[in-house]
This record gives sequence, structure tokens and C-alpha cells, in this order.
Amino acid sequence: MKKFPQIAAIAGSILFATATLSAHAGDGLIRLKSASSVAETADKLETVLKAKGMTVFTRINHTKGAESVGLSLRPTEVVVFGNPKIGTLLMNCSPQVAIDLPQKALIQEDDQGQVWLSYNDPQYLAERHDIQGCEMPLKKVAGALNAFAQKATQ
Repeated sequence: MKKFPQIAAIAGSILFATATLSAHAGDGLIRLKSASSVAETADKLETVLKAKGMTVFTRINHTKGAESVGLSLRPTEVVVFGNPKIGTLLMNCSPQVAIDLPQKALIQEDDQGQVWLSYNDPQYLAERHDIQGCEMPLKKVAGALNAFAQKATQ
């Protein structure tokens, strides 16, 4: 009988740790459900970005990378893109934000076959890097990222 309080305390600690981990797992990410495959969503995103004058630096196909070493991975791609005019403004406000620039979009298929497009929330980056005095560029970035993601996931 005396062991039950200890077991309950351990179980409570495990539940708290699990809940905390889950709460932070997606911290700072904005996720949108896509109506298309990973490749089609990435293609749409790349097209939208280029049409808006953004620089697409690279597109990484993690699934092909996994296959090249004999491993498997559900469809997963990352598109790396940015605009040096905006990025430079943000870096002048807080130089360490450069670690998160250029911007990245993750397009992946979950274990249910649903495709998701995820990107860093600019507000999260502002808080993470204590960006001061760049409220207007951050607002523009947030609006642009949302528009790009909406078009790519339709």
C-alpha cells in the first residue's frame, strides 16, 4: 500500500514531463494543411515565391537524402528562401536572427498521409532574438509568409 503514493508521484511527473514536451514540440511554428502532395506543395511555394520577387536559395529533398543512404523517410522537403532587403533590416535590429535566416518552409507528409507546410512564426523569432525596433518589417514578413503559405497549400 505504501508504494502506491510513490507510483502516483512518478506517474504524475511523467505526465507533466510529457505534457511539457508536447507543448514545446511545435513552439514557434505555424502549420497549414495542404491539399496537395509534398512535391506539388513545394512546387507551388517555389512558384509563388519567385513570382513575388523572393530569392529561392535551395530546395532540399530529405526523402531522397535518406534513400541515398539506404534509409526511408516519408515525403519531406525544405524550401530555403528570403529577401535580402528585409533580412538585412532584421539583422540590423538583432544580428543573431541571422541564425534563422534565410527563412525556411518545411513541407512534410505525416503518418496519416496528410501534407503540412510549416514555417517559423516571425513573432517567435522576434521574441527568441529580442528584436527591437523592427515591428513594421516583422508585420510585413508575417503577412507575406501567410500569403505564400496559403497559396502553396490550396
